[in-house]
Amino acid sequence: MAKTFLRLRDSGSVYFCDSASELGAKESSYIIVEHDRGLDYAQVVSPTDAAPENISKEPIKRIVRIATEADIKQIGENRQKAKEAFNSCAKKITEHKLDMKLVQAEYSFDRTKIIFYFTASGRVDFRELVKDLAKIFKARIELRQIGVRDEARLFGGFGSCGRELCCKKFLKDFEPVTIKMAKEEGLPLNPPKISGLCGRLMCCLNFEYETYKILSKGLPHEGEKITTEKGKGKVIGVNVFKRTATVELEEGGYFELHYK
Repeated sequence: MAKTFLRLRDSGSVYFCDSASELGAKESSYIIVEHDRGLDYAQVVSPTDAAPENISKEPIKRIVRIATEADIKQIGENRQKAKEAFNSCAKKITEHKLDMKLVQAEYSFDRTKIIFYFTASGRVDFRELVKDLAKIFKARIELRQIGVRDEARLFGGFGSCGRELCCKKFLKDFEPVTIKMAKEEGLPLNPPKISGLCGRLMCCLNFEYETYKILSKGLPHEGEKITTEKGKGKVIGVNVFKRTATVELEEGGYFELHYK
């Protein structure tokens, strides 16, 4: 049986489902599902958009049907209503003078729940805000605090490498990234050059780090003084991929030293 991957709503987690394929669901098609005490919608995504580490361990409760034209229309209306809900929530945040930045609003398919995503530097007491929003929308309100990296994931974009952001494409969990990783990879310690769109150190530094450590094994460090068959010298450059070091000899001249 072919594996089917479903992304809940537009910004939700990715789930594995083995019953969706039985309905003849194709990639990009929408499916109505039962989830979290109500009906919601999900979209079939390709396996490349749903790497194993990006699959939620929590199962989809039940597949209801492949979305009809009326369902698709309602999904579109929900997106428009979410924009209106966003504006209303932003006004209430200002009224309550809360130190938080609203990022996105999202309706469940049956409109029984609205999720508001926000960023904040610390904890926020939004109990009164939730009460106000519940009165306005007559629905369950969920305020979900996210980090700046999650914000970048929601909006998406392209990194300096020209590829789609890793957080949007396949990353689910954000592992710690340190400046040491940039140093080990020989990158210039210039914040704009080693930071992503979120303003934090690029996530790719983390999963490239182990490869760099393997390739760098046995290589000298830049600035290190070594003795070669051509005499003593100083390492002025290292290429971990070619496993070579450029050496400046004490007696003058340069040469490239190759390592196995």
